[in-house]
Amino acid sequence: MAPLLDVRDLRIRFGATEAVRGIGLQLEEGEVLGLVGESGSGKSATALAILGLLGPSASVTGQILLHSSGPATSARSAPANSANSAPADLLLLPAAALRRIRGREIAMIFQEPMSALNPVMTIGRQVAEAYEAHVPSFTGREARRSAIAALEAVAIPDAAQRYGDYPHQFSGGQRQRILIAMALMHKPRLLIADEPTTALDVTVQAQVLDLLRDLQRKHGLAMLFISHDLAVVGQVAGRVAVMRSGEVVETGPAHRILTAPSHPYTRSLLAAVPTLATDRSKPLAMVR
Repeated sequence: MAPLLDVRDLRIRFGATEAVRGIGLQLEEGEVLGLVGESGSGKSATALAILGLLGPSASVTGQILLHSSGPATSARSAPANSANSAPADLLLLPAAALRRIRGREIAMIFQEPMSALNPVMTIGRQVAEAYEAHVPSFTGREARRSAIAALEAVAIPDAAQRYGDYPHQFSGGQRQRILIAMALMHKPRLLIADEPTTALDVTVQAQVLDLLRDLQRKHGLAMLFISHDLAVVGQVAGRVAVMRSGEVVETGPAHRILTAPSHPYTRSLLAAVPTLATDRSKPLAMVR
């Protein structure tokens, strides 16, 4: 059976700098794949390339194949209604076709909730816009009702009363939940979570991870979970891919990667993670 997402020989260049160097990733239906590596390794660039959000300054080559359960969306394919239809190469799609996929088939939770949310729009209006983007004929009442239901699904208290509040009136954890509500509005088949817990304290981080796990299982989502934190990835992912300097250096089951890594870089990442047993009189291990 073909994977839901199949990334082949992906290369991303910004001017003379090659940020991603021919990587390959596969993600099955309902699977959670952790993508880990230090800052600058190319994780976020890979995620943005999948969604076509890198902008004109980036040069992207390779293939990003999405196997659709509905009509084929490939620019080179005739419409079909079979799950075995030709996959869509997202790098070949025209902008309008990619917009139809973005948010409905693939959605993304961005890294910084305060900058990802518009500070001068109410959160209700922003979540309602996510609904309206893929519903050709909607009423304001339908959009509001769907937005409130989405906010309630991610445990925003008093969602109907807080519909008219602004992002700064919510805590960091609540803002991240609002982004999750927007991403899951149309129950996408693939969710990309880019460092969704980075700016949160440990307690709130655990709550957000629990929420993501519950929603992933409830809706049968495939999820690409991006983080620099191996411990966090180990809590949510069944399989892990490790990136270094734009390349995937190791892929395997999460348990094996975290307990018996084969690549020296993965071992150095694990050694750099402080624990209660870490000697605080000595500097942390260097990632090499």
